[in-house]
Amino acid sequence: MDKEEKAIVELILYRKKHIGKSLSLSYDKPLKIVRGKGVFLIDHTGRKYLDTVNNVAHVGHEHPRVVKAGQKQMAVLNTNTRYLHDNIIAFVRELLETFPENLSVAHFVNSGSEANELALRMAKAFTGQKDMIAIEMGYHGNTSACIDISSYKFDRKGGAGCPEHTHIVPMPDSYRGIYRGKDTAKKYAAHIQEQIKIIKEKGRGVAAFISESIMSCGGQIELPKHYLELAYKIVRESGGVCIADEVQVGCGRLGSAFWGFELHDVVPDIVTIGKPIGNGHPLAVVVSTREVADAFANGMEYFNTFGGNPVSCAIGLEVLRVIKEEGLQENALLVGDYLKRGLLQLQKKFPIIGDVRGKGLFLGFELNGENKTPLGHKAAYLINRMKELGILMSSDGPDENVIKIKPPLVFSTKNADELLSMLNRVFKEKYML
Repeated sequence: MDKEEKAIVELILYRKKHIGKSLSLSYDKPLKIVRGKGVFLIDHTGRKYLDTVNNVAHVGHEHPRVVKAGQKQMAVLNTNTRYLHDNIIAFVRELLETFPENLSVAHFVNSGSEANELALRMAKAFTGQKDMIAIEMGYHGNTSACIDISSYKFDRKGGAGCPEHTHIVPMPDSYRGIYRGKDTAKKYAAHIQEQIKIIKEKGRGVAAFISESIMSCGGQIELPKHYLELAYKIVRESGGVCIADEVQVGCGRLGSAFWGFELHDVVPDIVTIGKPIGNGHPLAVVVSTREVADAFANGMEYFNTFGGNPVSCAIGLEVLRVIKEEGLQENALLVGDYLKRGLLQLQKKFPIIGDVRGKGLFLGFELNGENKTPLGHKAAYLINRMKELGILMSSDGPDENVIKIKPPLVFSTKNADELLSMLNRVFKEKYML
C-alpha cells in the first residue's frame, strides 16, 4: 500500500469512528474528491470523472460567474433579512418572473428539507388541518416532519412506518406499478379519493397533497398524463392545498418547462425549491400564493437567520441569470432528448434495459430480468464499473435497479456520447449479459 492509499484508508477509518454511521459513502472503493469544474469532479490524483449524478451543481461545478458573485458579496456584507438590502429584492423579482402570476410570495430557507418543512407548516396554517397525502417512495427531506411524509424513508430499513397523520397512495408507476400501460391516471388518482374518505371518517380534514413533478427516489418515475390534474382537483375539492416539490426537477432541468409542474397543466398552491437554485450553496425557497402566505402570517414571526442573506441572494440571482443567458434550459432539452434517444438505442441491443424514461436532463433507466424482475445487483455492478471508467452514476428506486441521470445542465452531446459509449462497453461485459 502506497502513501496515498494509506491516507485514504486513514480517512475512511477516522470517518467511521467520528462521523455518524448513518452517513454513507458512494462506491465500493470511495473517491476523495478535491475539485469540481463544469461537468467534472476531480480526485486527489488529478483524475477527472464525468458527473452524471450531481444535480445540485445545477449550472456546473464551481461556475465562475456564480463563484465570483458569492465572493464579491461575501467581501462586503453578509447579515440577516431584518435589514433592507437590494439583493433579496432583485432575486425575488427575477425568480417570480418564472412562475405563474398567482404564485407571488417567497420565503427563504437554506435547504430543500427546510423548504418542505416550511411548506407543511404553511399548509397546516392555511387549512387548520394536519393530515397529509403523499406518494409511495416519495422523499421530501430529512427533518422530522419531512421524514413523516417520506415513504422512501419510513417504509424502509430503520423506518418506523407510516405516521397517524400521513396517508400514502401508490406510486403511479405505469411500467412496473399496480396499474400498467397507458391511461392509468384515473386509477392511481382514485387512491387519493380513498385516503380522503378515510381521513373524513376520522372526523378530520386534509391539509395538503405533496408530490414531485417526476419522482426522483422512486426511480425517475414520470407521472401518468392527467394524474396531477386529477389529484389537484380531488384535493382542492376536499379543502386541501397542493404542494409541488421542485427540489430535484426545477429550474429548467426538464428542458421543455422551467418548472416540472408546468408539464402537467397545473398550478400548485405552494412550490418548494432546493439547493440547485444556489448551485450547491445552501439556498432554498418556498413560493406560494398570497392567500397561503397571509394565512401563515398569523402573528408568529417566521425568521430564518441565514435564509435570504445577501450572499445567498447574490448567488441565487446569478444562477438564474446564467440559466437564462447561457441557454441552459434549452441545452437540457436538446442534450436530454439526444441522450434519451441514445439510451433507447442501447435498450434495443441489451434486453436488460427494461425501461427508459424522464425529461430533459432528468432521465433514468431500469435494469430488469424476465417478467420485469428488478436487477439491483446488476445496477450496483454497473455503477462501480462506470466509476472505474471515469463516469459517476448512481441508482435509486424501491429495488435500487434504476440508474438515474441528472448531471449539471452544462452537460453536452459530447459528454452524452462518452456516457453512451461507456455504457455500451459495460453492457457487453459477461456479467451484464
